Amino acid sequence: MTAPMFLESRTRHIRATWAKRCDKTLYMSSVSSAFPTVGLNVSEGRENLYWKTIEAFRYIHKHHMDDADWFLKADDDTFLVVENLRYLLSKFDKEKPLYMGKRYSPFVNQGYMSGGAGYVISKEALRRFVKGFETGECTHFSSIEDMALGKCMETMKVEAADTRDIKGRERFNPYPPELLMTRQLTRSRPWFLSYDTYETQAGPNCCSDFVVSFHYIKPEQLYVLHYLTYHLRAYGYKYRFNPDEQNPKKLQI
Repeated sequence: MTAPMFLESRTRHIRATWAKRCDKTLYMSSVSSAFPTVGLNVSEGRENLYWKTIEAFRYIHKHHMDDADWFLKADDDTFLVVENLRYLLSKFDKEKPLYMGKRYSPFVNQGYMSGGAGYVISKEALRRFVKGFETGECTHFSSIEDMALGKCMETMKVEAADTRDIKGRERFNPYPPELLMTRQLTRSRPWFLSYDTYETQAGPNCCSDFVVSFHYIKPEQLYVLHYLTYHLRAYGYKYRFNPDEQNPKKLQI
């Protein structure tokens, strides 16, 4: 998701970093451009964000339904580790109606996924989402995009999946790492963790070793995180954590 005003200041840096690792990347905007962007004929502004998401998924359903098994929605200030996303998705049945990301509790019975952290829907979930608006089972009842989408998913019987790692740490994160990993012992639990479905720790255990996303990432941070993810190594270090240590059969090929 992007906008004409952010193509140079944000979106081109997404294109230069993690977006290159996706099978296919579409830049959704209010108007078409040579960037390229897909014009959705929706006005910009936070109050129109859910309309933008609805139209983006309708466009994908019409033009790209057979291009992928899973569809990711991310903002133009999100950083994503695509390989960790692929690893996560390999554990789920792509034929089921699934929806996953950073899960919040209020307002929707099964919870909903943070828009900023990015969320993923299966092909069947996409079919049901589009169908929901065709039948009137889903409506644009709120401008709060991620919550409203989560309500439609619940209505259309799309399951909200648990994406935490085996140690209960989050993979999708709606804030930058420095905000989550800095433990502040002199204050109560930060307000921004109050919507979390699962208890989240402030400090090093906030996030999975196989983290998928961070949000509110500035362009400079995109390149730093990209370098730290794909290039920085400690000489002689041997990684000791087996992500499937509780499910050894999954390692068999």
